[in-house]
Amino acid sequence: MPTTKKRFAVITVIGRDKTGVVARITSFLFQQRANIEALEEQVTRGQFSMTVQTSWKDSQLQRTEVEAGLRQLASDLEMEITVRFTEPRRRQRMAILVTRETHCFETLLQSTLKQAEPALVISNRRELEPLARQHKLPFVHIPWEDRPTAERAALAELAKHEIDFVVLARFMKILSPNFVWRYKHKIINIHPSLLPSFPGPQAYRQAYEQGVKIIGVSAHFVTMNLDEGPIIAQDCFHVRPNMTLKEIVAAGQRLEARTLLKAVKLYLSKRLDVYWGIVKAV
Repeated sequence: MPTTKKRFAVITVIGRDKTGVVARITSFLFQQRANIEALEEQVTRGQFSMTVQTSWKDSQLQRTEVEAGLRQLASDLEMEITVRFTEPRRRQRMAILVTRETHCFETLLQSTLKQAEPALVISNRRELEPLARQHKLPFVHIPWEDRPTAERAALAELAKHEIDFVVLARFMKILSPNFVWRYKHKIINIHPSLLPSFPGPQAYRQAYEQGVKIIGVSAHFVTMNLDEGPIIAQDCFHVRPNMTLKEIVAAGQRLEARTLLKAVKLYLSKRLDVYWGIVKAV
């Protein structure tokens, strides 16, 4: 028997919390003969966010009507509603956000990811532009002095390039909830400590000053809380006697690159689920 081709989309709804939003969206999708495969919604400090994964039989999808109807709902509800149509069998399009450190960026570019392709590089500095151009990748420089303006520009670039997920390869800026909500459990970061210990940008120095004997790194999904997202992968190394801070940083950076790559591969394997803030293999 031939299989029926399906079409998929991810719908994101963001705005001030109000009653009836979930019912309005799901009722509309039902009218459009969509199958709701997953739905997540939350309210934080009065801000509502919802992600809906939907599918249609190919013959039943009226894409123009779906897009127009969601635009009308966004206007009626005074909320932001975006829809991203996806093809589950195509390679995932990955955006890499960087600042000026090369170790994680180079490892991602040099690795063969069968299920993903680097499609965009965004940076708040220009130092890594030659490296991106060398790999024939679009490079977008966005100054980050004003975060709301910078994030709007970054989100526009992600939409323009049809990005599926984001990797922070030592991107040294904090993303706001406004940004993170749009890519829930689709932003992967690497942090230079065994979280939850030593959050923030000076983790190696803190570990060195505290005299810890084992130092590690953590790859995690980004959430609204700094360096507290669900952990995907971790690794560590022993601190040798008389090891200098410079040597610790060098060893940590090598480990960061390997662990971030491991986390990306785990994410692409589609064997991860986040349940009550904990990443589980499925």
